[in-house]
Amino acid sequence: MNSLGYAYPWDFDGDEEAAHRAASLGLDGVAIAAAYHTVRAATPLHPRHRLVRAEHAACYVPVREEAWKGRALRPAVPSWTSGSDGGDSFGHARDALRAAGLTVHAWTVLTHNSRLGAAHPGLTVRNAFGERYPYALCPAADEVAEYAALLVREVALLGAPDGLVVEACGPLGVTHGGHHDKTDLSGWTEHDRKLLSLCFCTACESRLRAAGLDPDHVSARVRAALTPGGSTSVDEALGADVAAAVGETRAGLTRELRVRVASAVREVEPGLRLTFHASADPWATGPFATVSGGLAVPADAVVGNCWQPGEPGERELAALRTAAGPDTRLGAYLLADGTWGDAEAVRERLGRYRAVGMDELHLYHLGLAGRDGHDLLRRLVATAGEL
Repeated sequence: MNSLGYAYPWDFDGDEEAAHRAASLGLDGVAIAAAYHTVRAATPLHPRHRLVRAEHAACYVPVREEAWKGRALRPAVPSWTSGSDGGDSFGHARDALRAAGLTVHAWTVLTHNSRLGAAHPGLTVRNAFGERYPYALCPAADEVAEYAALLVREVALLGAPDGLVVEACGPLGVTHGGHHDKTDLSGWTEHDRKLLSLCFCTACESRLRAAGLDPDHVSARVRAALTPGGSTSVDEALGADVAAAVGETRAGLTRELRVRVASAVREVEPGLRLTFHASADPWATGPFATVSGGLAVPADAVVGNCWQPGEPGERELAALRTAAGPDTRLGAYLLADGTWGDAEAVRERLGRYRAVGMDELHLYHLGLAGRDGHDLLRRLVATAGEL
């Protein structure tokens, strides 16, 4: 069973032991953030600091002027990393990990970008109330899809990774904003959040019309449903036929973006391993984009979120296995937190994931975890290898 740890470039910047610590866990490889959103990250094992504040979304491979010239959407460079070659902090981490005997994958976030969203609000998700989500670039806009395709192309070329792990390959919604969020007391149900995640930007409205829908009617149904006692499901809120058409429109948009991204990668690196963070939920938004209706592209692996212990992760993996088919490897995204319990509980939980089709471990997160977290990561890798 393959195992992949996740980390940030700054986890290796100034820490000569970081790559060796990763190798000591028994991992096959590490996914290093090559393009990532804003974050404040703990670094409990770093010898020089305990926090890194990535002030805005940034690209950690070099940003070539000749590639991005004349484009409104272009990635920013970070000021909080150094690296060993003109700010190529991804390359610095890559080289250290390869020297330690590990493969390196470029963890690339596409549509989650608050810096670009703030600068180009017309290209962001707009909900049924006309409110923009500035962190959420909407891939229905051709400029956004072009940006995503060029970004992965540049990461594949300049990062020279062994594989690409693609996150947020689809529209984001009301959650996963990254801002100091104050929505927990709203009482919003899961389906309320799905409704608040529907986009009515100009490009999305055009797609809805092309599907035979009236965007004004759909948005009015959403607003009516988002009142106390308004509805108990998306189907009830929109009507079953409209909900099906809206869902397929959104899923089709995500499939198109996956095709565009995969084509851009295959054009420059045909044999590069390609992995997508994904969800079987047709209404999924955020880092794990929906694969409803199929992947639409050949992918080496898909990864489902298993951060919640118990049945949610099992259901997600089982549904992803069905959606992705038997020829695509299935990864479980696992959080090194306190929900795992003792060795027997670890074995039982991993065994249940294995039983529904898990082929790979995707472990979050090498830089954020302290000593206890690293002990847990080591146990997860060792136990999975015994299943």
